[in-house]
Amino acid sequence: MRKTILLAALLFLSACAGTSERAGAPQFKVDPFWPKPLPGNWILGQVAGIAVDRNDNVWIVHRPTTLLDDEKGAQQNPPITKCCTAAPAVLQFDRAGNLLRSWGGPGQGYDWPETEHGIFIDNDNNVWVGGNGNKDHHLLQFTQDGKFIKQLGKPGKSEGSNSTTQLGRPAHMIVDAGANELYVADGYGNRRIVVFDAATLAYKRHWGAYGERPNDDKLPNYDPKGAPMRSFSSPVHCVRISNDGQVYVCDRANDRIQVFEKNGKFVREIRIEPETLQNGSVWDLVFSVDREQKYIFVANGANGYLITVERASGQVLGTFSRPGRMAGELRWVHNLAIDSKGSLYTAEVGFGRRAQKFVRQ
Repeated sequence: MRKTILLAALLFLSACAGTSERAGAPQFKVDPFWPKPLPGNWILGQVAGIAVDRNDNVWIVHRPTTLLDDEKGAQQNPPITKCCTAAPAVLQFDRAGNLLRSWGGPGQGYDWPETEHGIFIDNDNNVWVGGNGNKDHHLLQFTQDGKFIKQLGKPGKSEGSNSTTQLGRPAHMIVDAGANELYVADGYGNRRIVVFDAATLAYKRHWGAYGERPNDDKLPNYDPKGAPMRSFSSPVHCVRISNDGQVYVCDRANDRIQVFEKNGKFVREIRIEPETLQNGSVWDLVFSVDREQKYIFVANGANGYLITVERASGQVLGTFSRPGRMAGELRWVHNLAIDSKGSLYTAEVGFGRRAQKFVRQ
């Protein structure tokens, strides 16, 4: 009887996934049992970053301080309800959804961000974490067990989009292992991509939209019918590097992906649902795992679904999922990750506040 009910539920989810794909485009199906229940009466707040390491383990960073009052009664003194306590900020799961590690929060020798945002695991299995609070102008690096390694920048005051030492509410980061360079999508305060030596954290270069020098002047409101904005908007929300060495940037509120060479030379831009006015249509992106990376998968946070783009042409091939709070639906999908088998993982902020797994069919 239980198997019959589960099968019916999965068929229902598949039918209601809101998929609109052209023939031949990748198909995905939610795994409603990933991840497995958390221990210790833990609960997640807004999940503000997700990443996959080279062993196909999945890492998330969430915001423990975003729990609602009726979600944290058990951590009051004395407890006022049985539910719940905030999980540690950083959690690691295996592909089956088992919790492997958890840690995070303030400690000695570093400045934990006031609002967690973004996570990346480098080839040495070190964990990079950022924040986008008003005073979060830095990044942190830890071992996979949560031991502090180093800090780039410091909290307090931003020095603007042309600083060589300080960040501006950074949104996302990635390490180019071959060059040992740290790329930062910088961010909610600044309007640039900035590159540092990943080992020494020495500044190397930065650029703004179209490869131009960024500025912090007041920008007009985004107009989908107007001339393209010559500046990144805030936030510059993601940075990814393709196998062929191109740098892809999520210019979220301008509804576009801009593509560069690693030296900052502008290559092209891909507009994604440019009529999207609230919060933007390009929150994050990942590439398919084939060698050519034929597809780009885009998190459309404002509209609540994922988009499949043909990378070579920039053509939108379709969408999948839909807005909602049921398994397989999305509410403010904020970040994406992909494992070696091609399964997608999503992180949701706002009142989504969860991580999900979509298995490629």
